[in-house]
Amino acid sequence: MGLKEKLLHELKAVGLLAVYFGCWLVALLTIKQLILAEYHIEFHDMSKALVGVLILSKVVLVLEHVPLGNWVRTRPAWVDVVLRTILYAFGVFVIICIERAFEGRGEYGGVMAGLRAAFQHADIYHVLANTLSLSAAILGYNMLSVIRQRLGKGTLLRMFTTPIPRDLT
Repeated sequence: MGLKEKLLHELKAVGLLAVYFGCWLVALLTIKQLILAEYHIEFHDMSKALVGVLILSKVVLVLEHVPLGNWVRTRPAWVDVVLRTILYAFGVFVIICIERAFEGRGEYGGVMAGLRAAFQHADIYHVLANTLSLSAAILGYNMLSVIRQRLGKGTLLRMFTTPIPRDLT
């Protein structure tokens, strides 16, 4: 496979995963926007969220190739799903905290002060809500990954892009 083919394959993988996470994030942000609208608070973080989706997609694709060890390999698939979800969720939490720290560095006088402020104010609830929401998306993705591995390449996609056979309904 040449460089051009590898690049196209990578762009396709990141793109498909970005669409998946993007759907989750749009749902989350829509709920957030509706709740804030009830209190007449405007919300304008959609473009930042879309960049986050692309970063999350690439990180998940990279981490998907990290082996969790022989112990996990000998366990049922749900163990791999749960462990990966916990690890990825922790990573999401760390990244969101770092993001909040950098956002607050000017207001609070430095990155560490911004991080402390994020944990001492109501902002920590936003961090936790975003982490939990994205963790649910990651759990779904990890479950679909196991199904895709068991069914073989392309089978899961074909299952959802072709009509259901009449004899199965």
